[in-house]
Amino acid sequence: MHRGEIYEDPLDEILAKNAVGEVSGGGTLQSQSGEIEYCDIEIQVRDSSDETVELIKSSLNKLGVPKGSKIRIESTDSDIEFGTLEGLAIYLNGTDLDDEVYAKSDSNHVYSELDRLTQGVGKVFSYWQGPTETALYLYGTSFSQMKSQIAELVNNYPLCQKCRIEQIA
Repeated sequence: MHRGEIYEDPLDEILAKNAVGEVSGGGTLQSQSGEIEYCDIEIQVRDSSDETVELIKSSLNKLGVPKGSKIRIESTDSDIEFGTLEGLAIYLNGTDLDDEVYAKSDSNHVYSELDRLTQGVGKVFSYWQGPTETALYLYGTSFSQMKSQIAELVNNYPLCQKCRIEQIA
């Protein structure tokens, strides 16, 4: 759902406006746990000229894509790496806290606060709810700066106890 809102729909508009192609699909690969491993967007273009590839790449960079993203050009079977954003995943522990913490805390509050606290450097792009934890995925210009800016929330909000934070891009 977020892939479509953040990337597919805006990119499709750009491609149509420039009369070079369209977004023709997309997919998501999930790990055994159900967590998302990666997403892709399929784009059908009239030609894979350098200009078309650059339009796609620059448009996606403006929308904000993680470092290590790739454009695969099927006619040449080659990949072009790009992307500028660093990723931070915060995994809220969903099983090991006191029942009172779950009753009195709200993951939506954590989501909103993460977005507010990282304004100017990043934002929450998506989330995943697993059987034992909930992951919130933030992307921005600096992992370390986002981590620093959310430290007070992580250290003080009861639902953030026993959470883990990982760099994902």
